[in-house]
Parts: sequence; structure tokens; C-alpha cells
Amino acid sequence: MTCIPIRWLFLLGALIAIGPLSIDMYLPGFPAIEKDLGARPGGVEFTLASFFIGLALGQVVYGPLSDRFGRRKPLLAGFALYFFASLGCALAGSVPALVAWRFLQAFGGCAGMVIVRAVVRDRCATREAARAFSMLMLVMGLAPILAPTLGGWVVVLLGWRAVFDFLAGFSLLCLVAVWFGLQETHDTRDAAPLRLARVLGDFRSLLANRAFLAYTLSGGLAMSGMFAYIAGSPFVLIDLYGVPAQHYGWIFGANALGLIVASQLNARSLRHHPPTLLLRRALWAPALAGASLAVLGLMGGLSLPLLSAGFFVYVASLGYINPNSSAAALATHGQKAGTASALMGALQFGLATLAGTLVGLLHDGTVMPLAGVMALCGVAAWLVHRKLVATLEV
Repeated sequence: MTCIPIRWLFLLGALIAIGPLSIDMYLPGFPAIEKDLGARPGGVEFTLASFFIGLALGQVVYGPLSDRFGRRKPLLAGFALYFFASLGCALAGSVPALVAWRFLQAFGGCAGMVIVRAVVRDRCATREAARAFSMLMLVMGLAPILAPTLGGWVVVLLGWRAVFDFLAGFSLLCLVAVWFGLQETHDTRDAAPLRLARVLGDFRSLLANRAFLAYTLSGGLAMSGMFAYIAGSPFVLIDLYGVPAQHYGWIFGANALGLIVASQLNARSLRHHPPTLLLRRALWAPALAGASLAVLGLMGGLSLPLLSAGFFVYVASLGYINPNSSAAALATHGQKAGTASALMGALQFGLATLAGTLVGLLHDGTVMPLAGVMALCGVAAWLVHRKLVATLEV
């Protein structure tokens, strides 16, 4: 990448990885946590919900802070908070304590999600930013493959608390790397004072910006279908379709591999096509995949191969959708890239959390809640883009 040094891409990738690592690594330890802390059945899941809430809320804080004080200081503060919160998780003596520490852990770690996008926008024009985001999708695809396996081994060999010790150590390495290896990319000499009224005004102006809202919502709705898949696929594949639990990871990993490959093909395609064109073409994939799953499910003809193919197409398409929608949404907000990145992340993560929750609320012992929510997300993403973007060019 010409706009982002290769060594920076590795560092930015590590900063983004803190999110999926924090979500996926401790999942194999749920039974051990429940037993060790004397939690009621299902009680440990609240630690995951509190993490999601912390991610959504924290993003709207770090964005304005990074526009006012630069990218490095909020990033260092966030990862310092994450480090201490991870140690708190490792020492937690009850589920409520773990819930609280997980919230703080997310509140600190989400600095990486917000500020990495802002750093890319600081350094890159729209097409180059989309290519950089495509490279970073390597991390977003690899982390869900590696994290559960790594976490499982850590839990077996060292216990569930060691997972959080590992995360604390990883965040400390990131902290040191940012301190010594990441230069400031945002000039704050002319930055306006940080006032709540001004921040809220910036958020309102972004929400009124047709291009920002259209690209954010189309990308976020498509991504929401993946969160529905993450929430519902274990029950559907293992309980309904009889996939052995030990083989579930292979299907999950194959879909993540599809995401990685698609993101790298997107990086190549950006040499010849603008990100807005690639996004418009790619949004057909989740709409058709989700709708096909729902229709076949209603007709009773959704076999395991067809279900797996639908999952693969939907998840892999995000390798095109996420980088291009992010680059397009941030394209015209250079001086407020942090605030724009924060609002984009909060909106998208809020939609994704709602989709995952909806799958659980509609649970009826069939494939339809998952297929229906994925169809809703995929078709809605295409419709939003169709209605709001249509003739927009970045």
C-alpha cells in the first residue's frame, strides 16, 4: 500500500483483531466459567452482551476524542483501559463482576476499531482506503478461525482465566507498538474545542448526509446478517442438521476463508474499478443468498449443502461490501474522520446486535428465524443502497 506502510498495516490489523479475539477466544470457556463462578445456566452469556454494549457505546466516545486530541492519545488510553480490564476479568470472582469488567474491556478495546478506520482515512484517498480496508479484512477473517481454537487450548491447558491473561498481554504488546511505531496522522492545531453540543451537532450533520447514511446503513445491514449467522448457526447446523460439534468449526472456518479470499479479490478489483461500483454489484449477493435461504426454508427444501452454500455466499460477499462501504462512507469527512468512524461503527454494530438478538427472540426450533433474519438484512441492505445511493459518486 502506498498510503499505508506495510508495517503499519500489521499494527493496524493487530489493533482491529482485539475485537474478534475478545469475543471468540473465551467462548470455549463458557462451561468452565459457569461452573467456577457458580452461575445459573445461561448466566455467562450476559458477559458477551455487556461486551457488545461496551463496543457500541465506546465508539461514539473515541471518535470525537480522536478528532480533538489526535489518534494516538485516545488509542493509548483505550488500550491501557483494556489491559487493566482484562486483568480484572482474569481475577473476577462472580458473574456480575465479570460482566462489569467485560463492559470496560470493550469500552477500551473499541478504540482500535474506531481509530484504525480514521487513520486509514487520514492517510488514503477513497480507492486506496478501500484497498487498505480489504487488506485489514485478512485479520477480520483469520481471527474468527483461530481464536476459538486458541482459546480452547488455553482453557484446557491453563484454565479460563488464562484467556484474559493472554488478552491482557496482547493488548500490552499493542500498547507498546502504538507508542513506538505509530505516528500521529491527524493535525489538531485547528481542531475545535471538545463540547457536547458541538459533538452532537456533528453527529446530526452526519446523519443528515445522504451519502454517509446510505453507505453506512447498506454496509451495516449486510454485516448484520453475518451476526445473525454467528448467533443462530450453531443451533441450526448442530441441532437441526446433525453436524457434529467438532466439525462445526470447519464450516465456520470455510465461510471465514471465503471472506478472506473475497476481500483480497476486492483489493485487486480496486485497481480497475471504483469502490462504489464494486459495492453496488456485491450487494446483490447477500440479498439473493438470504432470500434463497428463506424461500427454500419455507418450502422445506433447504438441505445441508444448500444451507452451507447460502451461508458461504452471504459471508464471503462481505469481503467486498465492508471495505467499500467503509471507504465510501468516510470519503468526504477528512477533518471529522474519527467522529464519522465512530458513528458508523455504533450504527453498524447496533444493527448487528439487533439482528443477533432477533434470531434468539424468534427461536422456534426451525431454520426459519435465522434464514428470515438473514434475508431481511440482505434485502434491506440492497434496498437502502438502491433508494439512497443510486446516482451518488464518491
